[in-house]
Amino acid sequence: MPEYKKPETFSDVLNNFDPLHPTMSANMAYYESSRCLFCYDAPCIKACPTSIDIPLFIKQINTGNIDGASKTIYDANYFGNICGKVCPTKVLCEGACVYNEQDVKPIDIGSLQAFATNHTMSKGKQLYKPGKENGKKVAIIGAGPAGISAACELRLHGCTVDLYESKAQPSGLALYGVAPYKITNEEIIAEMEYLQSQFGYTVHYNHPITTKEQLNNLEANYDCIFLGIGMGGTRKLGINGENLKNCIGATEFIEEFKLKPLDTFIGKSVVVLGGGNTAMDAASEASRMGAQVHLVYRRSKSGMGAYPFEYDLAKNAGTTGMFNCNPTEILGNDSVEGICLIRTKIIDGKVTYIENSEFEIKCDMVIMATGQAKMPEFLNLIDGLELDKSNRIICNESYQTTNPKYFASGDAVNGGAEVVNAAGEAKIAAQAIALKLGIGK
Repeated sequence: MPEYKKPETFSDVLNNFDPLHPTMSANMAYYESSRCLFCYDAPCIKACPTSIDIPLFIKQINTGNIDGASKTIYDANYFGNICGKVCPTKVLCEGACVYNEQDVKPIDIGSLQAFATNHTMSKGKQLYKPGKENGKKVAIIGAGPAGISAACELRLHGCTVDLYESKAQPSGLALYGVAPYKITNEEIIAEMEYLQSQFGYTVHYNHPITTKEQLNNLEANYDCIFLGIGMGGTRKLGINGENLKNCIGATEFIEEFKLKPLDTFIGKSVVVLGGGNTAMDAASEASRMGAQVHLVYRRSKSGMGAYPFEYDLAKNAGTTGMFNCNPTEILGNDSVEGICLIRTKIIDGKVTYIENSEFEIKCDMVIMATGQAKMPEFLNLIDGLELDKSNRIICNESYQTTNPKYFASGDAVNGGAEVVNAAGEAKIAAQAIALKLGIGK
């Protein structure tokens, strides 16, 4: 039986998606910050992709300088509040905390980060002002973590910044691809509005850039162009039945669910295909909506790409893991009625099918967390832009592409990483753009 009952009202949904990390009270933040040893050459800083001075901001919280703590955080990472809630802190900063070596609970760095930035945002505290206008214009394609972070940094340098976003709201996968028990839509939009009020960039929503003509227009009207396009839809497996009704990609499912939780179809028996963090989110969400969920992965549990704590979240929500299995066909006439699987073993690191081991399980929904496709068709429209064999954008250490007018970072460059990676890379790219335009330091 499922662990959760199917919700009938939005209030029921909220009850099924209690936040993993509720916002700390001031007292909780004070006592937690007092535990920090304020290490010299702190390993938590080295483990943070944006190199936030973590001991400093924790000390600022402990001494009552909350806005100062927020400034320390935002100076390194413009997605400070969001990352405080969605970062895999257990394997990054908190995973590096020296307390782990003493079998003591590590400092709750993520919650302290979220506490400080939430405090400052809720007051509308002005931490930044745009730099003096310098006449330089930069176009940014994509208003996700990379695009927004680049925009903030470029506005500090005084550039005019226009972002072109295909969707109706900002922040990319932070909004459309992160499970609601990690962060709510309202919390994400609050930080996006706060940043825009601080830095004054312009976002053109529902404005996809898809044609050579549009690119030519941007090239003619802007001094530089930044690509923060992320990746495309879910990659197909190439098996029969993928086009049946109620067979959906994980990123598409999570996006639909985040925006319309009660109107999103969720079957009674759901199979999630994949072993990454997105698979875990999709499985957790379906389980919390009352479905019986099987997570199918072609390798062993230890071979999954997901963080162990992400699998634990899915399992604790009621998901059942089925390892060393691979789908061969999705069954049904018009809609999903089941799935055919074959057992696997790993030989010399490669997945090998076990002969005559096929079996079927009944289900009325399949969610494919089989990775996201790249967008070479669009990127090939840009003259001189080179891609690697995995269709990732080739950049130098400053995130300048092989077309010198274009810079890029985030998933389209790194192939798919965390929000914090995109934010950190984009800040470096924006600083490089400023140097190219003769306005950097």
